Amino acid sequence: MQDMRINWRLFAGFLAAFALSVSSYGAASEYPNKPIRIVTAAPGGGADFAARVTAQGLTDVLGRQVIVENRGLVAIEIVAKALPDGYTVLLYGSALWLAPFTHNVSWEPVRDFSAVAGVTNTPNILVVHPSVPVKSVQELIALAKAKPGELNYASGSIATTTHLGSELFKAMAGVDIVRIAYKGNGPALIALLGGTEAQLMFANVGTVAPHVKSGKLRALAVTTAKPTKLAPGVPTVSASGLPGYLLETTTVIVAPAGTPARIVNFLSQQIVKSLNEPATKERFFNSGVEVVGSSPEQLAAEIKADMVRWGKVIKDAGIRVD
Repeated sequence: MQDMRINWRLFAGFLAAFALSVSSYGAASEYPNKPIRIVTAAPGGGADFAARVTAQGLTDVLGRQVIVENRGLVAIEIVAKALPDGYTVLLYGSALWLAPFTHNVSWEPVRDFSAVAGVTNTPNILVVHPSVPVKSVQELIALAKAKPGELNYASGSIATTTHLGSELFKAMAGVDIVRIAYKGNGPALIALLGGTEAQLMFANVGTVAPHVKSGKLRALAVTTAKPTKLAPGVPTVSASGLPGYLLETTTVIVAPAGTPARIVNFLSQQIVKSLNEPATKERFFNSGVEVVGSSPEQLAAEIKADMVRWGKVIKDAGIRVD
């Protein structure tokens, strides 16, 4: 009888534990049961636009409100310290994983975040002022080699694609082109249109498309691996004399490290679903942006590869802000 009582007690304990696990699973499976917050960069930029389009699409798919909170560069730190419960995520660009190479920052991209989904890629395009007597990448390289240090490229902030793309070009082509830095890509483009301070730029394709169409700038090549519909008829840099050249402006969504894999995967699937809605893809495309929709595993691998590739470019070029 004593053995029987012990068995019943064990069985009762098992039932209690089972009930608790079922209850916990049921509560967790209700995710999301409150608004999700997408923290992102300052208003008006590419990350802000991507966040707002994504938030709207995700709200429609989930049936739960998804809100956008603009916090600038501090957005990264906010999300790194947030509860890993799936209700606070970060939508940001490559500064998330490249800033540690150039600045003293408080976060480590792989350690402090869980990859959720790639959101968008925005191709850059190599453009020159019409006064520059070249019509191809090879002709530009030849001119730069014939006149070392005489051509200037316009660049926005340090370690942005307008900066890094030019440094990668210099390294791969073996040319000496001088950086003229501006407070942002907008002022850099204005300077390029003037044609006196700078003669070329690796600009955002959507931003410069009207100027290329009007003849105020000349497009030489896009920086994607393959030709893009966003710049029809324009060859790639890689196919125009610099094999392997690749540069894209990327936005991604990550969550705080420690976010349960079940929530990360669920959220990723819903984001990808919303991004692939025809209306969403069209809205992005009309703004010069291509939808990505990559999985957590794909995004994590891409970030690590990007850190290796651009980390070398940054180190070799001596780019650092202390």
